[in-house]
Amino acid sequence: MKLHPFLECAERADKLIAKYGCDVFQQFNCAHCGAKQTVDQPNTFFKFGECEKCKQWTNVEADGCNYAVHFIGRKSK
Repeated sequence: MKLHPFLECAERADKLIAKYGCDVFQQFNCAHCGAKQTVDQPNTFFKFGECEKCKQWTNVEADGCNYAVHFIGRKSK
C-alpha cells in the first residue's frame, strides 16, 4: 500500500466526509512487521497505531498512512 503524509490524508478525508457523507477508515503499514492495518474507528485519524499482528506501535504521523472510503450515502451538493 502506498503511504502518504498524515496531514494530507486527514485533510482529504475531511473533504470526502463533508462532501459525500461517507465513512473513512485510516490505514497504515506496521513499521515493525509490515502488516497492513485498518483502524476500525471511522472518520478519525490517529498519530500512532498498534499492530494487530505483532502488537508493536507505529508512528503513523512520521511514517505516513492511507485510507479506505465506505460510501454509505450521498449528501446533496
